[in-house]
Order: sequence, then structure tokens, then C-alpha cells
Amino acid sequence: MPAGSVSARLSVVGESLVDLVHEHGGGSTTSPGGSPMNVAIGLARLGVPTLLVTTLGDDPHGRLVADHVRDSGAELSPGSVRTGGETSTAVARIGPDNAARYEFDLTWDLPDQPLPDATGLHIGSLGASLPPGRDTVLGMARRAGAEGRFVSYDPNIRPAFVDDPATAWRGVAGSAALSTLVKVSDEDLDLLRPGEPVTALARELLASGRTELVIVTRGGAGATAFTDQAVAEVSSPATEVVDTVGAGDSFMAAVLAVLWHWQVPSAAPGALASLETAHLSELLTAAGAAAAVTCSRSGADPPWRRELPAGWLPERR
Repeated sequence: MPAGSVSARLSVVGESLVDLVHEHGGGSTTSPGGSPMNVAIGLARLGVPTLLVTTLGDDPHGRLVADHVRDSGAELSPGSVRTGGETSTAVARIGPDNAARYEFDLTWDLPDQPLPDATGLHIGSLGASLPPGRDTVLGMARRAGAEGRFVSYDPNIRPAFVDDPATAWRGVAGSAALSTLVKVSDEDLDLLRPGEPVTALARELLASGRTELVIVTRGGAGATAFTDQAVAEVSSPATEVVDTVGAGDSFMAAVLAVLWHWQVPSAAPGALASLETAHLSELLTAAGAAAAVTCSRSGADPPWRRELPAGWLPERR
């Protein structure tokens, strides 16, 4: 990709909505949500120029989300707010284990549009799986790959939208084949390919197309990164968990922020594949620290760079 051909920023495309969170034991909150939106604001708060491509209504919920995106330092793409439209919602119920379980009232019909002017593209969750909008999202990913741009993907599976695990896995594998980086949780893998070894599934995703790095997160147990040549595993930092809403999105944003600092999205293909075990360990450690901050407070509230230690961002040696 010729230097200077695109803007020095990352783009995120996918759903935005409002989370109606019901806490275990009583109490509720209303807050902006949606996995891609969370990743976009997480990136911006960590200092990465970020554009969010999404759909919102011009209702109170939509204004809440739009203000949240802009207040976090991200840019909202033109046309994201639809006159007369309604903003999607998700009801998140926090169980005694502090984990969130979701119910959705969501429409995802992103119209066809040009590929965003950005160095890299992040896709995932319902935005990359829910018709009819998924066709637009995957079309963007294909065009990005054809132009040699960096693409990252987090399936972030919502069980309420999975009718057939085998069909859902084929969709995940197809999206992964368009992506340079894939981040997936052990819960996603267990839902779609129950009982199968995580390492084998990670290797399967690595072999599916353009993918150079697969990261498998395991909640409080940590995360593992796989390339063709290296494997790294780290534990999660000790954290007093309030809830896990948005933790995976904060992890994803932090991974991308570190890679942005290492200039990986603007590098030639093969930059991720060349990362050594020490690099992968540093990457996972930094992402785990960011996710821990989100777990320590209510809702999808990713950390700002100032909330993380001075040495949080590792230098690539």
C-alpha cells in the first residue's frame, strides 16, 4: 500500500446501541454499548485516531451514543445518524457471577458505502454476522484486503442470534479468512465447536486465509496468542470484578492500540506473523491490564490512557 494513500487512523464498522443494564441484586443503568462502538471509543481513549461507521437514530438514545463517541475522542462517520430512525437497544442482566447475559432489540441494515479512509479496519460482533448489514461490512473487509490494508475481527458471538452452531462457525471462518488478526473468546469457541481443543481451532483459523495472528481470550484465566511460528500465554491480572460488560472490547481495543504504536497496521503483510513470543506476551499483558480496568467498574467503560501506568504501552524491541 503506497505511503500516505490513506489517513493515519483506524476505522471500526459495526453496531452501536444502548445497554439497559440490570445489576444483580437491584439497580439499573442506561449506557451506550455495542461491541464495535466499545472498541472504537476504547481505541480513541488510548490515543488512536478512530473513525466509527455505524447506524443510529436521531432519538434520545442515538444522541446519547453519538455524544459518548465524540466525548471519547472518536469520529462518527457522516450518515451514521438517520433522521426518523430508532436506536437499537440491548438489555444486559448481570448474574451472581458478575457476567452479563443479553437480550436484543436490534436492526442492522448498514447501506453499501465506500471503504473508510483509514489505515486499518476492525469488524466484528453482530455487525459482521447479522443480515442485511453484514454484507456491507464483509464487502468493506474484502476491499480492504484487496488493497493490502490491515483488517481485524472479533466475532464476539451473541448466543441469542445463533440458530445453528455449524452455520455460525462457517460465518466466523469466512470473516476470519478476510482478516489479518482474529480475536476470539473460549466461550465463542465452546459455543460453536464444543469440546474441540482450543489450539486446534486457533490453528484452523490461522490456516483459513490472510490471518497472521489469532488471540484466544479466556476471561479471568488470561489469553493465548498464536502465529505460525510462536505461541504466548499470559494470566489475567488480579482484579476485583464489578462486572465483565465490555471487557473483551477493551481487550480488543488495547491490542489494536499497541499494534498501532508498533506501526503494524501500516506495515506490509507479514508484520504480525513476524512477532516473536516476547512481543506476543507484551501485547497480551497490555491488553489484559486494560480489560481489568473495565472489569473493575460498572458497564462498558474502557480506560483512558492516563488511567494506565506510565509503562503500560510496551516498546517493540
